[in-house]
Amino acid sequence: MLFLIFGSIGGVIFVLWWMFTVSKWFQAWEDEPIIRYSIDVPKPAGDGTALENPSIKAPGSTAIQCYAPATGEFLGLVNPATPEGIDRAIEKAQSAQERWARTTFSQRRQVLRCLQNYIIENQDDICRICCLDSGKTMIDAELGEILVTVEKLRWTILHGEKALTASRRPTNLLMAYKKNVVRYEPLGVVAALVSWNYPFHNLVGPIISAIFAGNGIVVKVSENTAWSATYFSLIVKGALHVCGQNSNLVQVVSTWPSTANYLTSHPSISHITFIGSRPVAKLVAASAAKSLTPVLAELGGKDAAIVLDTAHKDIPRIVEILLRGTFQAAGQNCIGIERVIATPKVYDKLILELEPRIKAIRVGSGLDAPKDDQVDMGAMISDSSFDRLEKLIESAVKDGARLLVGGKRLNHPKYHSGHYFQPTLLVDVTQEMDIANEECFGPICVLIQAKTTQEACKIANSAPFGLGASVFGNRGTENEACITHLKTGMVAINDFAAYYAVQLPFGGVRGSGYGRFAGEEGLRGLCNIKAVCDDRWGWAGIKTAIPKQIRYPIPETEKGFRFTKAVVEIGYGSGIKGRFAGLRKILKNS
Repeated sequence: MLFLIFGSIGGVIFVLWWMFTVSKWFQAWEDEPIIRYSIDVPKPAGDGTALENPSIKAPGSTAIQCYAPATGEFLGLVNPATPEGIDRAIEKAQSAQERWARTTFSQRRQVLRCLQNYIIENQDDICRICCLDSGKTMIDAELGEILVTVEKLRWTILHGEKALTASRRPTNLLMAYKKNVVRYEPLGVVAALVSWNYPFHNLVGPIISAIFAGNGIVVKVSENTAWSATYFSLIVKGALHVCGQNSNLVQVVSTWPSTANYLTSHPSISHITFIGSRPVAKLVAASAAKSLTPVLAELGGKDAAIVLDTAHKDIPRIVEILLRGTFQAAGQNCIGIERVIATPKVYDKLILELEPRIKAIRVGSGLDAPKDDQVDMGAMISDSSFDRLEKLIESAVKDGARLLVGGKRLNHPKYHSGHYFQPTLLVDVTQEMDIANEECFGPICVLIQAKTTQEACKIANSAPFGLGASVFGNRGTENEACITHLKTGMVAINDFAAYYAVQLPFGGVRGSGYGRFAGEEGLRGLCNIKAVCDDRWGWAGIKTAIPKQIRYPIPETEKGFRFTKAVVEIGYGSGIKGRFAGLRKILKNS
């Protein structure tokens, strides 16, 4: 009877707690009103015909020539920013940031809510523009552009204020009369230099964090996706404008690489987020060093998916994840699966499952294809990496790897000016081969066999990168051993890149860069982290006072030394006995 009574009471308490939690959750979503707005969707400037030899460099012009990588269709010309143009952009952002820094978290949340609402209501248009400018499919755009962006907005709206609210810190015995606080204040104007593989998300993501932290921002987009950047920037500016804020807070520029260092070395930039390659990161870091501007560098990876023998019953599900992780966005994904490392019991099973599936992948333009012409994988951004990829594959085959599917560029029967590479399956790769160590950034599935879990981790760590990794296997010591031994910034268990979908701090180690964005760490990284030590009972006159024994000029040096030594023993002596000994010395030397 008592069990039933207490069980009923517990059930009621649980239900009430759940109702309260849900109501608070919904309240957090509805605190600030959403204002709808509209932005004109751009249309290609050409007549739909394809450029014969598409390139971002137009003959006889300094403008950026924009075209669709899937078809070669001309999209338009974009004038690159000059140093003077960058100066004007920074000045505009600075002027707007002075007022923006004084806004409340509620005002900042309203901007993000309006932005999120626009994205949800206009996701078809955003996806189409992404596909036109980057060559990906609508599904890849939905997952890689929309889903992750609205998740970042959701997290920031719900948890951003907590992350940036001043936090109390502990004190010690000697400083017990002090109270300690850490504040997170805006830096001013920050910059982000972002890559082309996710033209919408990579542009909007840094903006979300920067403006919620109270900063202005200048985003330098890749010249490969300069055409869509104007539309995407207007989406953010529109949210600021309808909320009564200055849309100059956000500035987006396109430049040629030769001009980019003017932005990265600019003394008015307080922080730089760089997403790109290692060679360019070194140039950015060197340029930023001129003004001592801190840099967060996310430099891609050679992410491994380790499949352990204990996962043998889960192979069909794992294969689906491996395919998505390898071929999404034609493999142009910094956290894409670049290596599948499998132990003996599952290695051959994976090959049997993967080979027919990869052979069946259909390549083309998802936008222009007729209804009955289905497309699984889109184009690559350009053909600049094709020679390198083919040589990596040829070298691996020469050294003993087996090429089962693909392996070279594809001359698409319909889109002759498009940039396509065949979906590829390369097995029996060893860790000494170049393809096991160089980032491919293409649609290539590489399989490596490991004898044991320990060897699998060793192979995974052998590449000079350390961004993310996946581990597939039953829960237990082997999984935990992999998590511990993998030298990466992130690990997904029985999944691929799940950490990105929940806003955990994102970043890597070694050749994958340094620093973190996303989550609390990313948001606070865009702030001046100011430590404040104040008097706890100042109102009562309890404040720091210099004892007479050590006031300048010091009366007796030896006695002053014994006094300060006693103070240290009181604060840090071993146990009560040690601290009382310090107290006795204090009294003796007073």
